[in-house]
Formats: sequence, structure tokens, C-alpha cells
Amino acid sequence: MAQNMLKIALAQLNPIVGDVAGNEQKARLARAEAARMGADLVMFAEQFLAGYPAEDLVLKPAFQDTCRAALERLARETADGGPGMLVGLPWREKGELYNAYALLDRGAISVRFKVDLPNYGVFDEKRNFDAGPLPGPVNFRGIRLGIPICEDIWTGDVVECLAETGAEMLLVPNGSPYWRGKTEERFNIAAARVTESGLPLVYLNQVGGQDELVFDGASFVLNADCSLACQLPAYEEVIALTAWEKGEDGWVCREAPMMTVEEGEQADYAACVLGLRDYVEKNRFPGVVLGLSGGIDSAICAAMAVDALGADRVHCVMLPYRYTSGESLRDAEACAKALGVRYDILPIADPVEGFETALQPLFQGRERDITEENLQSRARGSTLMAISNKFGAMVVTTGNKSEISVGYATIYGDMNGGFNPIKDLYKMEVYRLSALRNRWKPKGALGPDGIVIPENILTKAPSAELRENQKDQDSLPPYEDLDVILRGLIEEELRVSDIVAKGYDLEVVKKVERLLYIAEYKRRQSAPGVKVTRKNFGRDRRYPIVNRFRDQGLIAHQKDEALERAIGKPRMGSLDV
Repeated sequence: MAQNMLKIALAQLNPIVGDVAGNEQKARLARAEAARMGADLVMFAEQFLAGYPAEDLVLKPAFQDTCRAALERLARETADGGPGMLVGLPWREKGELYNAYALLDRGAISVRFKVDLPNYGVFDEKRNFDAGPLPGPVNFRGIRLGIPICEDIWTGDVVECLAETGAEMLLVPNGSPYWRGKTEERFNIAAARVTESGLPLVYLNQVGGQDELVFDGASFVLNADCSLACQLPAYEEVIALTAWEKGEDGWVCREAPMMTVEEGEQADYAACVLGLRDYVEKNRFPGVVLGLSGGIDSAICAAMAVDALGADRVHCVMLPYRYTSGESLRDAEACAKALGVRYDILPIADPVEGFETALQPLFQGRERDITEENLQSRARGSTLMAISNKFGAMVVTTGNKSEISVGYATIYGDMNGGFNPIKDLYKMEVYRLSALRNRWKPKGALGPDGIVIPENILTKAPSAELRENQKDQDSLPPYEDLDVILRGLIEEELRVSDIVAKGYDLEVVKKVERLLYIAEYKRRQSAPGVKVTRKNFGRDRRYPIVNRFRDQGLIAHQKDEALERAIGKPRMGSLDV
């Protein structure tokens, strides 16, 4: 007889890539909790046993075998008559490797394979997996469950096939990373599939950081009328019970939690904190160390580190030289005190001047220039790395996306470090998130309430303090303008002429474009950092280091118009100039 009631536990959890035994145990404990809650079925995220994304690790036969053995152990445990399980893993069958999702119930295994393999932005699944055939539903205790896997709902074919072959509801496991605006995008995609199929949909997402990706969770349920029936929180693990009832019009989610989800700048900040926390924890670092300069970038990184790990695991070091102002010393100390971290001052005059003395025979007769400025940065970087080597703490590097874009960061100096929580935040976003943190902190943050970044840091002009009276905008346009130009060049891939048409000076835009291209080699050697925008440096944007292209479109257009005036004829396009 068909079942008219169903309880599904949604296990929004944080697996670790490669820790198959740990992920297996996490699934086992979640099933036990689901049983206590009275669940019939417990659902996990995409590739849960392997961790997602495991990249080329899934190609390793030993890894595939380990995941398969873990799944078979879990399957045998379901013979106890308790909750069934839906678990993701890599699955080899008949020489093909699939992104698979397995139903485990009463000792048996039923498997479905992902059809639409994403191969854009941060995703590279066609490299690692073979596409599965269009699936039919899987039978769970008389209920026909449709299981489209993540990308399978971003186009309509898989869901259409499931609906036509008798699926009664859609259970969608996801490994969907955060970027700005992603929550609304997911809802729109899910609602489109619900509308087309007439079926309710469960969207279960992974939570946690993996290298530069942050999975925000924020799982949800839509009923067949597209009403929101369940909303789980973002950035935290939770096992939530959803209660379903089947009526004349199909299945309806009658009871489930309804939580709030961070949006906008709050979501960005929470993602940076979670990404840093998981990078440190999953790599088993005891804590972090960073240079605290008295500037905005190091201040917000220190705040994020304390929110992620607690003050007792964060070590801040001021590394002054002759150009370090008294104002910077006071601001750094005030920030460290507000955060409650260990704070040391280590002057770098001896190592800098030692380098200069050693190089003097080669440099004799040449003017001082950026070379000597970079020696200061590299002395700081080497000092922080020495502290890391001696005590085991990971160096947090603190460059923002604006500076990294144009190369205003010293390789083997302030770019040293294991992870950068603000790598994908432009300078003005750093200011906004710093002001935000002074009036709010994310749920679960371990740092203090209230103002943790002194007001003077928010209001003074930014400077690297590598020479007397230096200011960043001595050689860069104002950050308000620079950030807009960079977004146009990076996220939007605009022509130079498109950006100039917005009111920006042609020579300034050309300079920024040139700096962006020639700094590519530095970015290839930089630490990973949290992805926040649609196009971060790394997986999203893969540009050649050797690259002579410069956008001359506007110049060609202007010369074309001059030629038109000279010969008095209309022209259909631009010649090479």
C-alpha cells in the first residue's frame, strides 16, 4: 500500500575532502540523529563521502575503492530497518566514472548518476566525470523519488524526464558554492523546475570551506505551488526534519524549520570567516599569524581571524621601519587591544639595512627606487614566515582585490602566506565590511561585540608607508574609481571604450588594464583566498602570463572617425592601426 506520510531529515553538513572515514562517520552519526527525530530518510549533499570538489583525487582508483567500501558499510547498516540514506560519491561502473547519488535502504543500494556536468567558472566536472544517462525515479518504500543532482536542475531536461517517468517529488543534492547573489539565483532556478514539473523540490546544499570555495548551505524546500516550506540557515551545520503528507494533489511539506539567511555584505563577511576557519581547521594549523600594519586590510583580516578562530589562536605582529608613522603604531595597537589578541612589535631596520649593505656593491651609483621599498616588504614577509615555521601558525596574507589586480603587492613580501580571506574583496568593499563588523558580527563568531576596527583606520588615507609621506593614490586613481574600472575589466569583461563611456579617462583605464595584465605572474603565485564575486582570481579567471594584447578599440574608433572626416565617406568598421 502506498505511503501517505514521509519524514525526511536534511543533513546540511561540512564534509572534508579526502577524509572518507571521517565523512562516513559523520553520515553514520547524522543517521542516528535522524532516527531519534523519527525520520524515514536522511539526505546528504552531493559527493558527501568524497568531499566536494575532490578534483583529480576522484580519478585515483584507490580513492574510488575507499569511497565505495564506505558506502557499502553504510548500506549494510540500513538493514536494521531504520532511516534510509541518500549519499553522494564517485562511482565507477563499466569503465566509466560517475558523479553518483545512492539510495541506501534495508541493506540495498540503488544509484543514479549526474547528467549535466558543469564546466564553467569554478567547475571542471567534465574533466573528472562521465555524464550519466537521463534517469528515472528511484523507489523508496513505495514512493518514487526524482533525484536530479545539482546542475541537473539548471536546465530542464533531467527534471522533465523524471516527471514524465513518474517521480512524485524532487530531492536535489548540491555542492553549490557561494558567490554574491547566489541565493536568489538558486531560488529562481528551483522555482522554474517546480513550475515546469508540478513537483515539490528539496534543495539540500553542502556547507563549509574548501580551498577558495565556501559552501553556504542555506538549503530550502519549495512546495509544488512554489511556496517556501523550509529554509535552513547559512554557514552552519544542521540536521533538520521535514514532515510530508500526500494528498490528492501530491506531496506537501507540512512542517519544517524556517530560518533567516544572511544577505548582501553580511553574507560576504560570513563567507570570508567560514572560509578562513575551515582552511585553518581542515589543514590542522594551531592558529594564525599576520602583520598588523595599522591599515584597513590587515585590521579586517585580524577581525576575521578572531571571529573564525578566537583571540587565543591569533598572533598579530607590527613590523615597523623608519617610514612607519606614530599614527600607524597607535592604530595597530588599538586594533589588537580591541580584538584581545597577542600583539608584538618587531622592528625590521636590521634586516632591511643588512640587505642594503649586502647589495651595495652591485647597486652603487644607482638611485634609490622601488627596489629598496620592496626590501622592506620582503623583510616583513620573511619575518612572518620565520614565526610561522617556528611556532606552526599559518601566515594570513592581507592584500585586497584592488591591489592584487594592479600588482600593488610585493611577491615574496606582503604576498607571503597560506590564505587570504579578503583576496576577492575590492578596497571599497573592505571599508564597507569593516564598518559593518563594527556594528554587527555573524552568528557563531568568536570575536568580541562592538567596535574592533578603530575609527581612525576607517578614515585615514591608505598608505603602504614604504617611503616618506607615501599615499596609495599618489600612483593610482581614487579607489572609488579604480574599483569600478577593475570590475569592468574583470567581472564584466568590458571594452576599454565601454568603461571610458562611463566617464573615466582613457589613459587611466589603459594604465589600469596594463597593470592588470602584467601582474598575472604574481597572482599565479599568490595564496588562495575566499571566492566572493562571480569571477575571482584563480579558477574563475585563467589568463596567460605571456600576453601582449591590449584593448585598442577606442583608439582605432577615434582614428576611424578622423579618417572619415578626411575622406568624406562612411566606413563599415575599423582597420588595424
